[in-house]
Amino acid sequence: MGQLGIRAIQDREYGIIMALNLITATLVLTGNLISDILYAIVDPRIRH
Repeated sequence: MGQLGIRAIQDREYGIIMALNLITATLVLTGNLISDILYAIVDPRIRH
């Protein structure tokens, strides 16, 4: 993804740039959600 992103920026391929941003944002949000869920399981004091 790194080389593809650099090439897309150089060639001004906006569709690829937006797709890579969407994939990155989705992975970050999914990772945050999973970590929040696992943290609530590991430490019961977190639950409200």
